[in-house]
Amino acid sequence: MTSAPGEHGRRKVAVVGVSLSDCGRVDEATPYALHAQAARRAVADSGLDRSVIDGFASAGLGTLAPVEVAEYLGLRPTWVDSTSVGGSTWEVMAGHAADAIAAGHAEAVLLVYGSTARADIKAGRRTGDLSFGARGPLQFEVPYGHTLIAKYAMAARRHMHTYGTTLEQLASVAVQARANAAGNPEAMFRDPVTVDDVLSGPMIADPFTRLHCCIRSDGGAAVLLAAEEYVRDCRTAPVWVLGTGEHVSHTSMSEWADFTVSPAAVSGRLAFERAGVRPAEIDFAEIYDAFTYMTLVTLEDLGFCAKGEGGPFVDAAKGRLLVGGELPVNTDGGGLSAQHPGMRGLFLLVEAVRQLRGELPEARQVRRSDGTLPRLAVASGTGGWFCSSGTVVLGR
Repeated sequence: MTSAPGEHGRRKVAVVGVSLSDCGRVDEATPYALHAQAARRAVADSGLDRSVIDGFASAGLGTLAPVEVAEYLGLRPTWVDSTSVGGSTWEVMAGHAADAIAAGHAEAVLLVYGSTARADIKAGRRTGDLSFGARGPLQFEVPYGHTLIAKYAMAARRHMHTYGTTLEQLASVAVQARANAAGNPEAMFRDPVTVDDVLSGPMIADPFTRLHCCIRSDGGAAVLLAAEEYVRDCRTAPVWVLGTGEHVSHTSMSEWADFTVSPAAVSGRLAFERAGVRPAEIDFAEIYDAFTYMTLVTLEDLGFCAKGEGGPFVDAAKGRLLVGGELPVNTDGGGLSAQHPGMRGLFLLVEAVRQLRGELPEARQVRRSDGTLPRLAVASGTGGWFCSSGTVVLGR
């Protein structure tokens, strides 16, 4: 994976452009249109000409992704990636892209995603249930109605049983995500919620009530990475890719050795080692949060607290996860409150870069204890039912 900047003679790699497409409730756009909107905005954000883009990464759309999307965008890349590992896809792709650029196989790589998941359900183009099929290893679970959310719920119950984690502590994750969303005009839901609000909601999969679960939205995102030589021509200051890691754990629940350990335990360790930094040095974290338990266990596995201590760590009374807290987490409101159009991992990178640049309104801008802008961030995506993880350490 990516070495520290300049290490071993490899080129430094920076994120030079980021953007979201229109998000939330977007009834009139196609997924292709959201890809294009996000891509145009990210290239404009960088200040570079689109002609420098010779690498392209996309997943989740089309029969021959990323070929179809590249064609739609008018790109003819000489380096492509279509790795598809669920929500962690984009952190994994960012690592692959950084490696390619550092090795001289590409100059600038565009990562782009778009989805109309909410609009498709509203229009009857798909149902609310996400099916992964019933072939291969899944054939042993599907007949028993073991849904994706049920798998996360089982894992949460195991953590509660083993470590005494409480429903109130899990609910605290949703409460703080919503509080962070309050300062984000792009978030779908901004009104505050309490722990009681979360606990009293309709049950979806025990122990998850509705507010324990991510929202369903439309939207897209794009990130442009480039070699260090291009930074001088960019519109904004670079955000450097310092280290990345990836790991796949399981697909069958019976092959998951420990429901209380996510694959971020490996991807995070690799990313921090390769970046040459410790979790204690990180100023804020963007973590995949399809469900509240994901945030809690990922914080443990990235090393921000010890295994089993995630419950007390995220307690809403302590406010650690708030924008002004000890370790701000999901500063845009995350998938629980801001937007979640499907494979949300690219949104984590967009938010991390915006925070490191210091370009957000003061009410939602992370600052260090001395009032200065943050210097180090981690974005960690999770795919499937804790099947895969990608972690990226970014710095300025």
